[in-house]
Amino acid sequence: MSTRDAVIVEAVRTPIGKRNGSLAEVHAVDLSALVLRELIRRTGIDPQTVDDVMWGCVTQLGDQSSNVGRFAVLAAGWPESVPAVTINRACGSGQQAIESAAHAVISGAYEIAVAGGVETMSRVPLGATRASGFPYGQTVLDRYGVEGLDQGSGAEMIAEKWGLSRLMLDEFASRSHQLSAAAIDRGAFDSQIVPVETPAGTFTTDEGLRRGTTPEKLEGLKPSFRDNGVIHAGNASQISDGAAGVMITTSAKAAELGLKPLARIVAGTVVGADPVLMLTGPIPATQKLLARTGLSIDDIGAVEINEAFAPVPLAWQIELGADPDRVNPVGGAISVGHPLGASGAILTTRLINHMRDNGIRYGLQAICEGGGTANATLYELID
Repeated sequence: MSTRDAVIVEAVRTPIGKRNGSLAEVHAVDLSALVLRELIRRTGIDPQTVDDVMWGCVTQLGDQSSNVGRFAVLAAGWPESVPAVTINRACGSGQQAIESAAHAVISGAYEIAVAGGVETMSRVPLGATRASGFPYGQTVLDRYGVEGLDQGSGAEMIAEKWGLSRLMLDEFASRSHQLSAAAIDRGAFDSQIVPVETPAGTFTTDEGLRRGTTPEKLEGLKPSFRDNGVIHAGNASQISDGAAGVMITTSAKAAELGLKPLARIVAGTVVGADPVLMLTGPIPATQKLLARTGLSIDDIGAVEINEAFAPVPLAWQIELGADPDRVNPVGGAISVGHPLGASGAILTTRLINHMRDNGIRYGLQAICEGGGTANATLYELID
């Protein structure tokens, strides 16, 4: 019996809009539909042949309530027979969608799947689903002896545990802006972006970037979670809007359709970690992934660790002993934003394009998630 694989034949994303910025008037379903239509335009396949659409979305309320993925399929004009499911693994929802689609393709359940995600945080505010509820339950808080589980507090604790000073965090944040600016200026993102028509015109470029950011300029920002803390708005991810998606099939099916794969999905892992620290999961997720594949961190030529807060990639970097120059080489969520449900697919799209542009064989992405879980995925360039 032949061995099946999972390959990405196309990956696209919208530009990332800042809160109340260029995408604030665009519905999440319509933003998603743009990505779906672009995948079909680029591949030329009949959307009828897509077995399923797996779509990440975190704050499933209001515009994003019910099944965003299904309504995106309908908004894209695809046949009614194409199904869809909306996935919520917190900030890793888009990445989990990709991994779930890969599992289905490798198993033979699907031949062609589309995966990705969306979040319009201007229209559906962060934390809106918690306004009238108590998501953790008292039993969970009693287990850990805390009054609440909070990502910002977790980021502060991570900085303290790994000895990360405010200056170190602000230097990393400034680096993110510098690398994103360089990537935008050389056109590194141009081929992966689908323009969005808005009431204000055509939107084409990630708009959260603050050129000229330096530690000195960040020095005046007040800490967000502790009076004497090190985490502030400048070294944390930006609240944003965006969508991204990939098309996944097998190498054999891609050849049959005349499509050239960009990258192979080699392996993926998901782990649970301390829910109080909350954001350290990328460390054991990566360790598990490397053990599973037999690779070392030195074999990985490019890494995307989602920049939820600056301590997350820095602690990961310390624990894995990774080359800092290979980590987030085109910037990250600190500089261009973190539209929750879309971020996993945005990371994938940026990563595999960076691998292609620079001839890098292996790329790895990992993302921390609310509740203390994390996904890690390994990609291999197909030349």
